[in-house]
Amino acid sequence: MGERRYRVLIGKPGLDGHDRGAKVVARGLRDAGFEVVYTGLHQTPEMIASAAVQEDVDAVGLSIMSGAHNHLVPEIMRLLAARGAEDIPVFVGGIIPDDDRDELLTKGVRGIFTPGTSMQAIIDTIREVVSVE
Repeated sequence: MGERRYRVLIGKPGLDGHDRGAKVVARGLRDAGFEVVYTGLHQTPEMIASAAVQEDVDAVGLSIMSGAHNHLVPEIMRLLAARGAEDIPVFVGGIIPDDDRDELLTKGVRGIFTPGTSMQAIIDTIREVVSVE
């Protein structure tokens, strides 16, 4: 019996059309032994929350380059809670200004990964959080 394979949903909420980072993270997580569900571009918060519950994921990673993180992330977390899935940890990657990081963490985001974060740091952080949840 090997180590449990954690399931992670990678979502691209909103109108942001830049998906290279999300695809790199999805591939890196997959190569590290995670099962990855990639929802694709232009997902609504409802679509992401619904997919996370339907796919029974252990974590949700949101890639946001549009600057809409202060609206989209709390809305996705609210919708997860409304579906009884408030225990699914949420991570955010992308362009997140320093001034917004503390607010997102205060609202329950479990990790923020900005450009330049190593793939190993992302893997280690997600693995650490989901293994204790």
